[in-house]
Amino acid sequence: MRRDGKLSRVLHILLHMAEHKGPVTSEVLAKMQHTNPVVVRQIMAGLRNQGYVQSVKGHSGGWTLVCDLSRITLSDIYTALGSPSILAIGNRTEAPGCLVEQTVNTALGQVFSEVEELLLSRLGSVTLDMLSKDLHARLVARGASHNHQQSSHAC
Repeated sequence: MRRDGKLSRVLHILLHMAEHKGPVTSEVLAKMQHTNPVVVRQIMAGLRNQGYVQSVKGHSGGWTLVCDLSRITLSDIYTALGSPSILAIGNRTEAPGCLVEQTVNTALGQVFSEVEELLLSRLGSVTLDMLSKDLHARLVARGASHNHQQSSHAC
């Protein structure tokens, strides 16, 4: 079963951006993610539309974080990505008139709703600033100096 890694990927990108002073090009971000710059631009478009990042074209351009990390939750980022499906499993819908299928779908639907509600609640309780602080603690534990806590040392 293939999992959607878009939320993880964009959080990774945002933490790298938080460590950089100034704009970061799509090419640099793509290299960090082992992907294509077009993929980065597509992912970042939703964040730009929400006002979390801005992009500047040209020689000294790139993507810049323009938000307070303590005010942005993982739920905000999830929403900016278009609220992709959380669960990879779903209900069977081949025989909607079947009472067994209706019974199973009702039970599973309730569970799926509870799981999604819980996950969204937890995503809403974690900020980008919390992730940034955790990253900095890991960098210090790894022995990176406070002045050299650049994103290149994080991976």
